[in-house]
Amino acid sequence: MLSPHELATLLLVKDAPERIEADRAELGALRELDLIANEPPVAGFPVPRVTPRGDALLRAIARVC
Repeated sequence: MLSPHELATLLLVKDAPERIEADRAELGALRELDLIANEPPVAGFPVPRVTPRGDALLRAIARVC
């Protein structure tokens, strides 16, 4: 189960990945669950992206809400 912070971070990665801070603790947990992955670095900074598994989770949550 995701914490509220992890869910909020997943939503932020989906909608505005360039605005996420690379040192957020929630990113590690989301990577371990295969909900996000890093794209190749752009201008020296890795950009997180939502994986298909993470996208499926967000769609499932949207159906419930």
